[in-house]
Amino acid sequence: MNQIAIYPFPYGLLQIEYTEDQILSIANVDNFDGSSQTSSLSDQAFIELSEFMEGKRKEFNLPYLLDGTDFQKKVWSALLDIPYGQTKTYQEVAEIIGQPNAVRAVGAACRDNKLLMLIPCHRVVGSNGDLKGYAGGVQMKSDLLAIEGPKCKC
Repeated sequence: MNQIAIYPFPYGLLQIEYTEDQILSIANVDNFDGSSQTSSLSDQAFIELSEFMEGKRKEFNLPYLLDGTDFQKKVWSALLDIPYGQTKTYQEVAEIIGQPNAVRAVGAACRDNKLLMLIPCHRVVGSNGDLKGYAGGVQMKSDLLAIEGPKCKC
């Protein structure tokens, strides 16, 4: 059975949906009216995400479920290969997955990523280095890139 845990976070409330043994989604929410039930897994997720935001963590050690289409999973897997502190453009990601004409579809897959920060969509930028949309908001994307110190024109 899925559970939801809510934690205070610099960009609002952090909602972590999880099962007994894996994270299903992580999202910023403005408000929450349901019941929050924390566990050792959700607490560990919150700790790791907080450490990441503080620049103390570069990798996550959390079990999670990638739930999406085959194309989305291909994009998300490519994002996991972008090293900490580096960025790729949507075009570069499309080329990496062998579909150079799928730039907009790559952007859509990033938008549909349910695992905020775990799957590092924040490391994907526009072709001129501009920050495009991000599920946590463009300010959060900018802040995450600043924490990582990427070598880009961001």
